[in-house]
Amino acid sequence: MTETDLPVLIDRPDRWASGVIFGSPHSGRVYPDWFLEGTKLPPETLRSSEDAFVDRLIACAPAFGAVTIRAQVPRAIVDLNRAPDEIDPLVVRGVPRHPLNQRTLAGLGVIPRVVSQGRAILERPLDRAEAERRIDAYWRPYHQALTALIAEARAWFGQAILIDMHSMPHDALAHLHGPRPDMVLGNRHGLSAAARVSDAIVAAVEAEGWRIRRNSPFAGAYICSAYGRPGQNIHVVQLEIDRALYMDEKTIAPHDGFDDVAARMARVIRKLAALEGDGRSDPAIAAE
Repeated sequence: MTETDLPVLIDRPDRWASGVIFGSPHSGRVYPDWFLEGTKLPPETLRSSEDAFVDRLIACAPAFGAVTIRAQVPRAIVDLNRAPDEIDPLVVRGVPRHPLNQRTLAGLGVIPRVVSQGRAILERPLDRAEAERRIDAYWRPYHQALTALIAEARAWFGQAILIDMHSMPHDALAHLHGPRPDMVLGNRHGLSAAARVSDAIVAAVEAEGWRIRRNSPFAGAYICSAYGRPGQNIHVVQLEIDRALYMDEKTIAPHDGFDDVAARMARVIRKLAALEGDGRSDPAIAAE
């Protein structure tokens, strides 16, 4: 397989309702032979790093008037929710050992070192040219497409709302006290989205009987920080859903509860797809 087998997939509605975009940067599951030949891990172990089936949970969004953007490249190859310079010197040879953030130190940079439970992906470190090739081939096209969608939404509607969908291992919340949330909303503690947007998402989730927590333990990563500009009416929220709600985490397969979760998510998406802004533009003017 080549880079052209791993496209950015964008699905559009017949009529875009209000500039809402649902993203899934981590549900890719196309593992090329060249990658599998260079890893220690079997595909079923590599897949533990995926936000498996999140793309299926948001597939209904165009029917309700929202756009979806999805990546097929797996997170184990390149992480689209990291900055392109979050490079781990233990993964890529010849990279300066500049101060690293906690994600990169943990092996979760733009070229990940590990999948879940700290299992090492690579047989040996990559050359810097290979790291740059992956970033150019997969990371940049996704972010170029996302940037264009956000600009288009603002031109037409005066706003862009990106709901960046992710999944979290059930055990990721084991340390929390009190009732375990089903979802975690991250908005960089209010820096990446206005309160009205975050509140609308919380209300839609709670209306389906799910518990939701804000900014703990996930406050939003690169996509939130890079794109969220509520002062410019660009709102980005990261929404994590507990994988145990809809899938068997050991076999990485939907379980009997998947259809119920998908139906409830569809009702959430239907409400959010028409979320109005504070400064809609006239589409006839914007098109010019």
